[in-house]
Amino acid sequence: MDWFQLPWARVAETITEFIRDQMRGAGRERGIIGLSGGLDSTVSAFAAAAALGPDNLIGFMLPYDTSSEQSRRDALMAAKVLGIRHEHIDITPQIDAYFEHFPEANRLRRANKMARERMSVLYDQSERFHALVVGTGNRTEALLGYTTLWGDMACAFNPVGDLYKTQVRQFACHLGVPTEIIAKPPSADLWQGQTDEGELGFSYDEADGILHRLVDRRLTAEQVIAEGFSASVVDRVVTQMERSAFKRRMPPCPELRGLAV
Repeated sequence: MDWFQLPWARVAETITEFIRDQMRGAGRERGIIGLSGGLDSTVSAFAAAAALGPDNLIGFMLPYDTSSEQSRRDALMAAKVLGIRHEHIDITPQIDAYFEHFPEANRLRRANKMARERMSVLYDQSERFHALVVGTGNRTEALLGYTTLWGDMACAFNPVGDLYKTQVRQFACHLGVPTEIIAKPPSADLWQGQTDEGELGFSYDEADGILHRLVDRRLTAEQVIAEGFSASVVDRVVTQMERSAFKRRMPPCPELRGLAV
């Protein structure tokens, strides 16, 4: 069995029970999820709907003015296939109002602000519906730091957070996610023409192969390169992992209780 192939029926059962446990522990019955039209949010929505029932999952489409029409159509398609309640909230007014004060802001600042604004909306809506925010991030993004701290990383729980991107794609096939969503190039839709792999500088297949060897098999970078991976790509992956380590832990604080007299 290839390393990224898992027993998907058992994965589905495990995730279903995980979601139900999280909801029971919090005393909630409903989930809130952001629907971007991308693979990860769609797979997470399929998993959450299976665990909670369609009536207990609410999807929010939160586009900015430059968001692609294809993303909007795919998000709507996913909601309709699942039969879940869905709402549309355009975040353009609040984003533009903020950046009127900072017209020099680059694309990264704007993208991070959009991600955090979307999560701010989701958390407000979770209070409205007495619900929990369902996460949509995968393991590849977390290890690479290809996420926005307190933006798309924020959630009450993350159903697919232990799956690499290639595994999310396999899981999507098992769940019956529409092929149009599975097949399209991964994109956070942060600006027109943006693709994840174009921005990263390597493919998810490459990243997952390298990450699996570095993290799961605990190989050194030199050993990974010896297995046939590009030295420049391995170096870039290692660098991104190291520089984004702060995103994968709670904010540290100094230990002061021992100073009591």
